Amino acid sequence: MSLGRGRILIYGLPAVPLAVMGVPMYVFLPGFYGETLGLAAVGTALLLARLWDVVTDPLIGSLGDRLQTRWGRRRPLIAAGLPILLVSAWALFRPPEAVGLGYLLGWGLAAYLGWTLMSLPYTAWGAELSEDYDQRASLTASREGFMLAGTLLAIAWPTLVGAGRADAETLAGLAWLLVVLLPPVVALALWRVPEYRLTAHSVGWREGWQLLRHNRPFLRLLAAYVMNGLANGLPASLFTLFVIHVLRAESWTGPLLLVYFVVGIVALPGWLWLSRRIGKHRAWALSMLWTSLIFAAVPFLGPGDTTAFLIICLLSGVGVAVDMALPAAIQADLVDIDTAAGGGRRTGLYFGIWNMATKLALALAVGIAFPLLEWFGFDATQVEDRDGTFALALFYGAVPIGFKLAATALMWRFPHDRRAQVATRARLHDTEQAYAATDSRARSQRISPPSTGN
Repeated sequence: MSLGRGRILIYGLPAVPLAVMGVPMYVFLPGFYGETLGLAAVGTALLLARLWDVVTDPLIGSLGDRLQTRWGRRRPLIAAGLPILLVSAWALFRPPEAVGLGYLLGWGLAAYLGWTLMSLPYTAWGAELSEDYDQRASLTASREGFMLAGTLLAIAWPTLVGAGRADAETLAGLAWLLVVLLPPVVALALWRVPEYRLTAHSVGWREGWQLLRHNRPFLRLLAAYVMNGLANGLPASLFTLFVIHVLRAESWTGPLLLVYFVVGIVALPGWLWLSRRIGKHRAWALSMLWTSLIFAAVPFLGPGDTTAFLIICLLSGVGVAVDMALPAAIQADLVDIDTAAGGGRRTGLYFGIWNMATKLALALAVGIAFPLLEWFGFDATQVEDRDGTFALALFYGAVPIGFKLAATALMWRFPHDRRAQVATRARLHDTEQAYAATDSRARSQRISPPSTGN
């Protein structure tokens, strides 16, 4: 189960249009629909659509685990989600002149359903493409690297089309971009990247829940991932406010983001090289320590310190891609623990829980930051407010360091390294042989003719 570099790259390609779809859903649509429907109402509608994922993530993950077709378990779901995502994106990005909240909510629910049908089996597929400790890191790095490239494309799109803002023309262009880009790259991946037929069996919910609860490395990784997600979510949600109110350099917002993401893509191969030598968990921990060290200077910045912040974006951007790639690669290894214990290859369920943790961390970041900033006296309508902007700088640069250090403490001596993965694979091989033998005996008994006796 070893893949060449070309297929690893082809596997990552669909992440580009998926990211192009994601940025407008989070960034552009609230303001676009809010101009006519009201920000509060639009925010509530999109929040309800996002909560839909809490239901669909584990259900679709489990469906993919139990599905058995001649084309595999993951690829049919990806193919089914493609038209749903395209039609709903077209409806959201090119709405008729008169629309209401029902239109936004309905097509938002459809878009997130199509998104989950594609993205969740897509990540589970990548986890099952290779059993190799290092190659799994390469697969997730390919996916997350292309995801960053798609994010850059979506962020830069208003400037590329000359609008400068997310207006109707910008969103219509993104709709056409998805229609042109998404089908061919998904078709190429489904055609050229294999999906291996893996031994699997069904496990009951009660037994499965007990197996999940006893997978302590997974629970430890999940806790570290949520902590790090909070650390990343706080500056992500406060970035624009920080640039406007602390640096007072609103025109620098785009270039700063561009530097941050481009550096992350360029630095990713170096982190993969390091992970092959010291282990994935230790490389991820070092990236979090590096980011914490760089961000320690942020609270000391003030108006006009744009060049200094540009350097901080350059240095901290080194770790942005590895923050997404290596944890997902470690997660793929930990699914093997569940399978070896009798879980029956529940990769989809595990990544469904993983996706829920990602969304929980982002939601908590916003839920923590904005009320506390208001409590500390920050007012976004006031440009010159020293106490408020200092609180903003602390929440943007200092508070995330605490969460990152907590995640680093959980991962530095993480128990599942390369050696542990080799042992897990050996136990998994024995488990699969045992179930294969049981299935073979069951089939033999079903087809054996009854004895006539003497």
